[in-house]
Amino acid sequence: MAAAEDETSNFSEPEAHPMSGGDGPNSYANNSTLQKGAVDSAKELISKAVAEKLDTDVLLSSNTFRVADLGCSVGPNTFLSVENILEAVELKYQSQGLNSQIPEFQVFFNDHTLNDFNKLFYSLPQNRRYYAAGVPGSFYGRLFPNGSINFFHSSYALQWLSRVPKEVVDKNSPAWNKGRIHYSDSTDEVVRAYEAQHAEDMECFLNARAQEIAEGGLMVLIIPGNPNTLLHSNSMGHVTFQLIGSCLMDMARKGVVSEEEVDAYNVPLYAMTPQELEAAVERNEHFNLEKLETLPQVPIPRTVPLTQLASHVRAAFEGVIKQHFGEEILDELFDLYLKKLEDQPSILTSGTSTAINFLAVLKRKAN
Repeated sequence: MAAAEDETSNFSEPEAHPMSGGDGPNSYANNSTLQKGAVDSAKELISKAVAEKLDTDVLLSSNTFRVADLGCSVGPNTFLSVENILEAVELKYQSQGLNSQIPEFQVFFNDHTLNDFNKLFYSLPQNRRYYAAGVPGSFYGRLFPNGSINFFHSSYALQWLSRVPKEVVDKNSPAWNKGRIHYSDSTDEVVRAYEAQHAEDMECFLNARAQEIAEGGLMVLIIPGNPNTLLHSNSMGHVTFQLIGSCLMDMARKGVVSEEEVDAYNVPLYAMTPQELEAAVERNEHFNLEKLETLPQVPIPRTVPLTQLASHVRAAFEGVIKQHFGEEILDELFDLYLKKLEDQPSILTSGTSTAINFLAVLKRKAN
């Protein structure tokens, strides 16, 4: 394990990208039903992975089964994911006639220090069958003691980078992303800067988990991304960020924000492909990739109001926008965003038809 430890030792403090807290109309708690679709789609696959890949003979040496949800945000999806995992583990024990040896469960909810943990803990299910604890910090670094976690889970979180690639906000760099806020509608140099940051982050993520996961344990990742053959410019991110970027430029022309502020702002989000995840696991060498599967597409119902879709986007992105531009521009920005959606509603269809969610099951290689 020493090699993995050395590989994470130079990791610097990441940026924080929390979802909108509280329980207001623009909160993540009230605007995460699209993400819930992926959690629901993954339930059967998680149950199957636990049944086939989880080593109960190793786990029987402890009377506590520890689960960590990385990038948990504020609920309610994290509680649903945890319940699905615990149900699968119990079924695994029962199927082997080990009803009397089902362990106690401890669940660690992890997210950035700026996450609204008060909302998270206030919302904990009253009838939960596990001991709950919060673990603040970036999952791109170490969070837990060696060999302490039996099951890692992360859903809709690994698309966030640890930071904006420094080259894209450097005026002297060929990758300077002037006038745009994302790589999806930009130059090859900008795309490569994002790709490099993503590769570095995944190396840190996998090295940290390789040290923390217990022998015989599993890791399940649910990732919103792109198909292997899709151009970056055709992704759902392109649709969203192109609209937000054009809104910010409109506001710059009106003097609400400065053009320099827009040039210095980029969204730290990368839509990886299944192939990129496969390559990251192969480079890492500490895990076997047991399963890699695209989840069934959950289309956005035509009956969903555009105002609700705009609120979903705001819940996810207002935190990183507020950190850069300040809170006072948020209402005007997302009013403009909604207006652009209403003017060209077909743009959503073109974007959502190309996006995918995929699930990966990883297992630590034997020492």
